[in-house]
Amino acid sequence: MAITEGRPVTVVPFDPFELKDVVSGDIRDPYPRMHELRRQSPVHSGPIDLGDGAPPADPHRPPPITVLGFDEVVQVLRDNETYSSGIYEGVIGQVMGRTILQMDEPEHRIARAMVSPSFRSKVLAHWEESLVAVVVNELIDTFIDRGRADLVREVTFNFPAQVIAHILGLPRADYPSFQRWAIELTSVTANWERGMAASASLRDYFAGVMAERRVTPGDDLISELVRVEVDGTTLRDEEIYSFLRLLLPAGVETTYRATGNLLCALLRDRTQFEALFADRSLFPQAFEESLRWEPPVTVILRQATRDAELAGVTVGAGADVALLLGAANRDEDRYVDPDRYDMFRPARQHLGFGFGVHVCLGMHLARMESRIALNTLFDRLGPFALDPAAPAPHIEGLAFRSPLSLPVTFAAG
Repeated sequence: MAITEGRPVTVVPFDPFELKDVVSGDIRDPYPRMHELRRQSPVHSGPIDLGDGAPPADPHRPPPITVLGFDEVVQVLRDNETYSSGIYEGVIGQVMGRTILQMDEPEHRIARAMVSPSFRSKVLAHWEESLVAVVVNELIDTFIDRGRADLVREVTFNFPAQVIAHILGLPRADYPSFQRWAIELTSVTANWERGMAASASLRDYFAGVMAERRVTPGDDLISELVRVEVDGTTLRDEEIYSFLRLLLPAGVETTYRATGNLLCALLRDRTQFEALFADRSLFPQAFEESLRWEPPVTVILRQATRDAELAGVTVGAGADVALLLGAANRDEDRYVDPDRYDMFRPARQHLGFGFGVHVCLGMHLARMESRIALNTLFDRLGPFALDPAAPAPHIEGLAFRSPLSLPVTFAAG
């Protein structure tokens, strides 16, 4: 694959948790409160408090709706005529541009068809050993002689950004900048100026790369985006900028959090760790259970286009609808002992990647990256374990959830 330098970028070393407080929050366990609310009703009307205070009610708008039940979340995600993704036009639209995230049908279907071929599992298969394994091995090389490491700071946060940079045909040397831009984009509601500056920086960076790819195309995603065509329609530059802005935080945030959550679950349950270490064919069920147990993104939004009723609750036209994927994935009416991570539980549909027409476009990439990362860690480090001299790890956050640290020890290289 051609690697292009593009516009020069100043590489700034980046602590992955420098901005975490404005992105994910510090709530350790929102699930007891979610269980309490769901037992009252799977759907609530009006502001609710999940642990960081209830937002003020707006008397000029219909009451906001919060959906916590599995069946009710699926019902909303199936009905994209009544429940619109256009709610993301506001803040997300301003910082990222118009993306498939906020499009409804049929616009969404057409735009998704243009970019989805690059994310099919067969297309991604050739990246497994030639890219993902190489990146993870290089990261492990930096600490394997120490006999201890923080797997979040030294592996899971770093490798997805490098992978995305390669898939886009960009230099991996720029990955600290990509990581910073990704976090700044997702924290735009906490710091508007910083988020918009990151958006502009990405546009400027990609503009130079796209101009070069039109002259000298390579074997990379940007080269494909500038020439893709569906039914005689091509993507405009602004559409490509918007998609790339969306891909960056989605590809970096989701994979690093999902991989960290899986590792956290395994490290805290030695029996399941050892079962997966001995039999790697168990990875699919181990990963899917981690997405059910601790999805990296716990809430998605919709807006009602007309008056409706959901589980007996009135939904007014124009109401904001918050779908709590984390609560739905622990619905006691669907899952036995839902708060327990159990990769051997009977397989059932979960909502860790969403559902319906907007199901996560990068889910195959996330699954592949996490599988290769875990296998490589197993192969290189052996049966690593939690560092007894370090504080026990925990997952925290509300809208985004993952461990801040995973200190482990192993036999030095």
